[in-house]
Amino acid sequence: MDAYLAIVSIRVVRDYTSDPISDAALNRMLQAGRATGSSRNRQAWLFYVVRNPETLNRLADCVFAPDNVRGCQLAIAIVITGKSSFDGGRAAQNMALAAWTDGIGTCPNSTRDIDEARRVLGITEDLSIATILSVGYPAAAISPKDNNPEAILSRIDRKPLEEITRFLD
Repeated sequence: MDAYLAIVSIRVVRDYTSDPISDAALNRMLQAGRATGSSRNRQAWLFYVVRNPETLNRLADCVFAPDNVRGCQLAIAIVITGKSSFDGGRAAQNMALAAWTDGIGTCPNSTRDIDEARRVLGITEDLSIATILSVGYPAAAISPKDNNPEAILSRIDRKPLEEITRFLD
């Protein structure tokens, strides 16, 4: 899948199969996060991978929409070591796109109970959680119906480009 097709076709996945995520696919996601550009090349992030079902359940209790974390095969907490979470979002998007090209779905989750999430992950108060990605193979097929980005763009529920774009002279 080319990059543009991956970008326009990616969808958030909240329901997953029980198929395990291979180490090779996980490595591609983590490498995609690691390769992300960052402000002043600080790379102010750590990636915490959670595979244990008991730990996933504990982590699920810490997010706003716990069911997709309870049903995933693994979660990746993107933890920020600096002051800005912007670069963490960039790393999460790269990981999601790498997963999508392997047929794997993801969903970013915001942390509701930060203190408990820190306890579950074993991180200190000087670190912040940018997002927790739930990861798994989609329970329902949601791949693009074709390899035509324009056809996909015509079907998605997004504001028209003309409505959100301003050209300045």
